[in-house]
Parts: sequence; structure tokens; C-alpha cells
Amino acid sequence: MQQENLPHQRVLSLWFPELACDRILRPLRRAAPSRARGAEPPFAVTAKMRKAQRLTGINATARALGIRLGEPLADVRARVPHLLVEEADPELDLGLLALIADWCDRYTPLVALDGTDGLFLDMTGCAHLFGGEEAMLADVLTRLQGQGFAVCGAIAGTPGAAWAVARFGDGGCVPEGGLEDALRALPLPALRLAEETVEALGTVGLKTIGDILQRPRAPLARRYGAELILRLDQALGHQGEPVSPRFVMPVVMAERRFFEPIARIEDVRAVALSLGQQVCEALERRVEGGRAFELALFRVDGAVQKMIVGTSRPLRLPKRILALFSEKLKADESVLDAGFGYDLVRLSVLEAQADAPDQLSLSGRGQTETDADLAGLIDRLGARLGLARVGRLLPVDRHVPESQCALVPAATVREDALSWVGLAGNDLGLGPGLAEGPEQGFDSEDPTWQDLPLERPLRLINPAEPVETVAMVPDGPPLRFRWRRVLYKVVRSEGPERIAPPWWVGAADASADGAAATRDYFRIEDEDGRRFWLYREGLYAQETREPRWFLQGVFA
Repeated sequence: MQQENLPHQRVLSLWFPELACDRILRPLRRAAPSRARGAEPPFAVTAKMRKAQRLTGINATARALGIRLGEPLADVRARVPHLLVEEADPELDLGLLALIADWCDRYTPLVALDGTDGLFLDMTGCAHLFGGEEAMLADVLTRLQGQGFAVCGAIAGTPGAAWAVARFGDGGCVPEGGLEDALRALPLPALRLAEETVEALGTVGLKTIGDILQRPRAPLARRYGAELILRLDQALGHQGEPVSPRFVMPVVMAERRFFEPIARIEDVRAVALSLGQQVCEALERRVEGGRAFELALFRVDGAVQKMIVGTSRPLRLPKRILALFSEKLKADESVLDAGFGYDLVRLSVLEAQADAPDQLSLSGRGQTETDADLAGLIDRLGARLGLARVGRLLPVDRHVPESQCALVPAATVREDALSWVGLAGNDLGLGPGLAEGPEQGFDSEDPTWQDLPLERPLRLINPAEPVETVAMVPDGPPLRFRWRRVLYKVVRSEGPERIAPPWWVGAADASADGAAATRDYFRIEDEDGRRFWLYREGLYAQETREPRWFLQGVFA
């Protein structure tokens, strides 16, 4: 089913024909005066293809000497002995293209990669901010050329048309309703067709887009494939073509541009606080709070520095947002390098969440304020160390003690999930290592739970360590055991506490760690007063003939 393009969609296509050479030559170009660009020596980038070193990138000087892409290096050397050559590095080229895409964020956040040497910018509704499409295109090209890039660009109503005019035309802006006129004289490769399709069309005299515009579609599709019709319709706007941005569109965004660049950290903080006030007002109107914020600083030399902080709860307080970025800077001051200054500062909300106003407590400090302090601590630690490195233990519905908790990022934990059961007498929750019990938690305002004896150690040994034991009967408690080459004599014991797997997991399905075998736990004490938590794995004469013993914890 055909889909129409967005009404009045405008797309900018940028093409970097010498990107591989630009990566190496642009430091020299930026240092040299503009009049010296014509005196640049011939330069080429090579890679091994078809059992020979061939040219994969050339600069304008080499192209003027008749050198063409794909030629063997040996043949070119014979004609142009003074040709300068470097080995190709596609990964570095892609990295440079990504940096250029970051820089293009100053015009629109909707920037997409176009192969290995181009970019698409969705400029719909943005051109008036820069004085119109002509002025904006001139600004983009002038700035990129000033940074040492060879670049061509075009703006049109479809990505296909912009791509064709930028690479096979004279560039510039294609007015609305002028797609056919702009594409008519361009060669067929401008439709992004396969080489064999272009060659087949050329054999019958069809060489330009104008040659096929008015021809019947059915015979063309039957003979040359549906791709020809699809590409033509995409270029003309009859068929939609999505532009997939590198990053998700921010929920809320505020930015400030400067005629004179700023470089002092105090100025950056003041601007960030002002932008934070704007985004928080926007979030308040949406009844939302930010969960991820990005501060982007655009330097005048084209470099872009970004800092991202996350929160454990929705946030819309400007000072708190600024404090998180300050913590980020404390962890790594090298994040900011002003160089010759920043001419654009942008604060974006990358992720937001509903945040309705809370009813505050009228009787002093309540649970809301306490939770806010904990969330603030998690946010500060996360900004300095990274949210993934600040964890909390989350209960897991498993029968084996060592699997009853999981360490997860604290920022992702809901408070209603932090209910521990079965840790001490009367099934009060104290920590991560306990058996199944009634769904009861402990009352944090009742101090009596602190006086109850622990039935299990607070910290478990995972994996449990095997021990050698001597017992009077196979199902009885141990009389003595050896752990880590030390022999312990048991004087007191309590148990067993039996933990069996769920009914749908049988002993025959037991894994190597024994998670599907029945365990009998004992709390024992040796003659020196040390207390241990041991278990016997497997029921004697039912699941195994030789039960094994393990030590899983030591009581403090």
C-alpha cells in the first residue's frame, strides 16, 4: 500500500565525496590559508580489492589529473609518481561521519546516516530559524568547508530527490512542486538503482530519469523489476521513504545560541540552570518528570561534547538537574574542554515519565521526603559512577536461598518490589537469603524485629562450598565436619529446615548446581561458639545414595 510523504516535508542530503581523504588532510587544510587549497598535492586512499591495491578515495587534485576510483595503485603510480597514498580505515571513516552527524544536531535532532559517506537531515519546520532554506544550506556548507571537508548538499521534498540532486546535480534547494524538473536531466544512477539495472536500461537508450518519467509503469516493472518503479516513486514523493534518525527525538528541548562564544565553566552552569528552568516548566505543563537528561555543548571548531545523567525518579527541579551534571564533572573533569568556546548549549529530556503532584505530610517529615532523599542519593551516585553501577537487591521468587535476590540498578527498582519475607522469626524481612514463607513484610517503625534471632546468615556463600561431614545416621545432623582443611566439632545443632524444589521440577532434572534437589538445612555451633549454616543435598535413598554436604553461610 502506498504511503504519501508528510506534507511539506523537507530533507537535506549531505554528501562527502572525499571523506576518507578529509579524515587525513583536514588538519592541514584548516591550518593552511584558503587560497592554498588549490595547491594541495594529489592524495589517495587505497585498500586491497580483487587481489590488488586499488584506490577507494581521492581528493580533487588527484581527480583533476585523471585519476579515477577503483584503479590499481600500480597503474596510477606509473602515471603520477608523486601521488601520496595512505591505507584505508573504514572504521575511522565511520567514526568521523558520526562526529559530523553530532555536529549537525545544531540544525535538527533528526539526523540519519546515509551509507558510509552521507547524511540525511529532516529539516521540516526548521529552516525559518536560520533565515530560510537557502541561508541554512549556505551556512551548513560554509561551516563544514571551513572545517576542512569537501561537501555537497541539496534540500528537496523527498530523501531520494535530495540525494540525487546532491550527488548528481548542482545542489541547492528544490522548490515544492519542482521535483520532476529537478530530476529530469539527472542520470539513472541518481535513483539509487543497481548497476545491472542501469546497464540494462542503457542498452535500450534509456539513460536519464526524464527518459522513463512518462513511460508506462507496467512494462518497465515487468522487464526491469519493481525496484525501478519504487525508487522513482520515492524520489517523486508518490511513495513514502522513512528517514531513521540516529537517536530518538527528545521529549523536551531547550537551547541557547551565542554571538560571542562562552568558555568559562561558571557561564556554562548559569546557562544550564536557565535552560533547566525552561525544560522543567515544559515538563510541568505535561505533568511529567525527566528520567534522563542530556547537556550538549557545541564548540565553534565543530566538536560536540555531551553529558547524560539519569534519575531514579521523575525529576523537574532545575537545581537538582544542575547538581547531577556537577557530580558528572566531579567524576571526570576532562568531559568539558571549551577550546575556543561554545556557541550553542542545549539541554534535552531524553526520557520522561508521568509525575503527578504528591500530597505532602502535615505532621513533619513523612515517607515522601525520606524517599526523595534516597532518590537524590541514588541520582548523585549514579551521575558520578554511572547508574548501572549503583545497585539494590531485588527479591526473586525462587526456592533456593542463593537465587532469592538479584542485584539490579537502583534507579530501576520500584519501592513496592522491596518486600523481603522469611528471614527471621515470624517471617519478618531482613535480607536476601531466605526460604519461602507467608507474604508478610516487616514494619520499619516497629523496632522489635531487630531483637529477633536470625534464622539465616545475612550474607551467603555463593556458590556454597563442599564440606566433609560425619553423621550418626544418614538423615541426622553432622557430628563434625571439615571445611577449608580445618576440622570442627559440633556441640549444638538445630534443624532440619527442608527446602524442596517446585513440584514441576523433579530430581531427574537437577542441574549441576543442585538447584532441583531437596535440601535439609542445619544451624550448628562448634565447641568454640562459631555458628554455621550447612545443608545436605538430596534425600537419602530417594534422590541419591550418597548425599553431599555444603556450607552456605556463617553467622556473625
